[in-house]
Amino acid sequence: MAFPKPRKWIPKNPEKYIGDVKNIVTRSSWETRTMNLFDTSDNVLLWCSEEFNIKYVSPIDNRVHRYFCDFLVKMKKRDGTVGTFLVEIKPNAERYIPKTKNKKQFLTEMQTYLTNQAKWKAAEAFCLEKGIKFLVLDEYDLGIKKRK
Repeated sequence: MAFPKPRKWIPKNPEKYIGDVKNIVTRSSWETRTMNLFDTSDNVLLWCSEEFNIKYVSPIDNRVHRYFCDFLVKMKKRDGTVGTFLVEIKPNAERYIPKTKNKKQFLTEMQTYLTNQAKWKAAEAFCLEKGIKFLVLDEYDLGIKKRK
């Protein structure tokens, strides 16, 4: 799988960004779309992208790694209260156990799935400790595709 080249991203509302506004990086069009939403939404009070890490143990090599979650966002919720959310953007296919019949592809996809699960378990523990909510958003949640 080829990974897109990271690009610098410049906010229109830098006062809402927590962190170094001169060093915001987007790694996909989905992240760019989300950054634009956070930057321009009146409901978003503060946000950051990959500004801190969460340690997790990889099930692949049993070693400690650092997980840089895509976003941390503080926003007004529909009921008028303010909530803080840790947000990860991932393709829907990476959220579930792979179903491919190709053995090599299955092993690669299973490694990705297991690594994601370890990261998300660590993120959920981090969020529980901090009193925030962890969300994984995919192309359907972002409105890029419609569910069938």
